[in-house]
Amino acid sequence: MLYVCPGAHLQRMLKATGAQHMISLTSNGEPPALDDASAVPNRLHLAMHDIADLRPGLIAPELDHVERLLDFAQDWDWRSPMVVHCYAGISRSTAAAYVIANAFAREMDEFALAQMLRERAPSATPNRRIVALGDRLLEREGRMIRAIYQIGRGAEAFAGEPFHYPAR
Repeated sequence: MLYVCPGAHLQRMLKATGAQHMISLTSNGEPPALDDASAVPNRLHLAMHDIADLRPGLIAPELDHVERLLDFAQDWDWRSPMVVHCYAGISRSTAAAYVIANAFAREMDEFALAQMLRERAPSATPNRRIVALGDRLLEREGRMIRAIYQIGRGAEAFAGEPFHYPAR
């Protein structure tokens, strides 16, 4: 199971789930400090800004980021939860969880996974660039992009609420 949360809920989510895997998608080059870093031995930190288009001085999500995300998820043993977080838990982390779910929840199509994302996270507004890169890497021929477009922008929120999302 994937657990998605904003950075403000990260410590609580790690303790509640006992996650041994964590993906951090943050704007700065340093991974988040944890109360007990040894409690989460498998960590991936991807530094990128929450933007959909290239902008001077900012790091846009790139193909390499999404490749690393999928490689990390591929190495996940599925026996323990994985926590995915970004600053607000609305855009980068929900996009990452959606890409991972599309890679591994083969019994569900892109639209069903997008609808499930909306039901579990009313404020989710997945980063469209991350979704588009995932669509390209997973050879989904635009279906992931269309599915996210179909669910539309999430409800206005400063930060999302933690939620769980199937990945298999």
